[in-house]
Amino acid sequence: MLTALSIRDVVLIEALDLEFGIGLGVLTGETGAGKSILLDALGLALGARGESGLVRQGATQAVVTASFETPLPGGAIANAMAQNGLDLEPGEPLLVRRIVKSDGGSRAFVNDQPASAGLLRELAPHLVEIHGQHDDRGLLNPRGHRTLLDSFGRLDIGPVAVAHRTWREAEDALAVARAEQDLAERDREWLDHAVTELRALAPEVGEEEQLAGRRATMQRGEKVAGELQTIAQLLEGSEGGLSQLRQAARVLERIAESHDALGEALAAIDRAITEGAEAQERIDIAAEALAFDPAALEADEARLFELRGIARKHRVQPDELPALLEELAARLERVESGGAGIARLELAVEEAHRTYRDAARALSAARAEAAARLDAAVETELKPLKLDTARFRTVVEQLDAPQWSTAGMDRVEFEVSTNPGAPFAPLIKIASGGELSRFILALKVALAEEGGAATLIFDEIDRGVGGAVASAIGERLARLSSSAQVLVVTHSPQVAARGARHLLIAKSHDGFVTRTDVTPLDATQRREEIARMLSGAEITPEARAQAERLLAA
Repeated sequence: MLTALSIRDVVLIEALDLEFGIGLGVLTGETGAGKSILLDALGLALGARGESGLVRQGATQAVVTASFETPLPGGAIANAMAQNGLDLEPGEPLLVRRIVKSDGGSRAFVNDQPASAGLLRELAPHLVEIHGQHDDRGLLNPRGHRTLLDSFGRLDIGPVAVAHRTWREAEDALAVARAEQDLAERDREWLDHAVTELRALAPEVGEEEQLAGRRATMQRGEKVAGELQTIAQLLEGSEGGLSQLRQAARVLERIAESHDALGEALAAIDRAITEGAEAQERIDIAAEALAFDPAALEADEARLFELRGIARKHRVQPDELPALLEELAARLERVESGGAGIARLELAVEEAHRTYRDAARALSAARAEAAARLDAAVETELKPLKLDTARFRTVVEQLDAPQWSTAGMDRVEFEVSTNPGAPFAPLIKIASGGELSRFILALKVALAEEGGAATLIFDEIDRGVGGAVASAIGERLARLSSSAQVLVVTHSPQVAARGARHLLIAKSHDGFVTRTDVTPLDATQRREEIARMLSGAEITPEARAQAERLLAA
């Protein structure tokens, strides 16, 4: 809801601060007083094109600030701000400010945070609906008619949205499967060869490391074997060390009794023979451990080279070959059984399509029923608004399949026929501004409980009518104001008398500068203004009495 409007240096307005409340607010004034300037200023704050011509003559810039009651957290306004990196604290007012410089440049702010005029335009439909002779948004935009009809009919599009997503997901899965199948078919021969080759190889994780380790051990054994043989000859040969020691021991045994030192020498030689024998035993153990079969070395080398060669061929590590075999085998299996998988997906698409179609048709039937009720509700409002020869209809047509969406398969548009026998046409095609405004009023009354912006503004909706029709317009505006804030620019005393608040717009001259002023009226001033609207420049007692009757009613 619009709570305040501050205007500085806009056209003829030097400085103006207005406060607004709930209910119906009326703005009156003589023709040319500048009522449109007020709406232009509000439009500027809501993202309308900023032109240097809006800056008051002699001023460097025009500034308009509009304050709105804080919207509900998580709503469209909060989401739009969040998407633009702006904060909106629950409970604080929403302030939109627009500055237009005399050289044509402009800046925009939301809650004192720099923003774009595009964001203001994005927020505008959720804040204010302005209905005038040249309005091409809101109810005149067919893109919103389907949502309005669904709201009027209390229709739940949730099941249709879910069914549509399920259908599209099934179609996507089928498309992916078909693409994979086509690709796999082209690769079938290669896949078959690769799987056969890998299965014949039967690689194992860790096998390369084991083969490389055994190969290195056998290669070391081959080098050491010759050295060990040389050592064995030095120890055990006929001229080897142990043989020489044993011969020496036998000689010493015969002469050891000759001297104590010889006995000690014999003992030392015996110890050497024992240590040498132990060394020989250790060498034999090592030689046995290092012994290898050259054929085994050749086999391990051949296996290792084959593993590494195939790994390079597939651009993987040897340890990744088992997983690659599983992957390629699975792909080959999908190729060979792909037809069955695609058939299942095709059935899933058909089932999802059927579910969506049934849900969308049920929604279409509900829309047709709601459209009939809406048409009747609008028709009821037309006659009192002097549109008794006009007809209104809600067109619900099925779209082509490529245009079906989460909102169903329907195109919805409001159409009117203004004269008997005249063809139906979109609302925006109504030539008369007054008729268009009254059609919009009839629609807004019929849709009064279906949400929309919290503030509705009607610009000269009573143009060209008076008497009972003006009274009917005022009554309907007052009815609308029970569920939304309504502001109306009017020339009709019958409409003005319905207002909960009354603002008078007038021009003033100080001999040098012409200004537009806006004055909130008290009860006495309201009576005088309505009397002026009834009688013209000279306010008569009869006009005052009639104004009293209108206000009392």
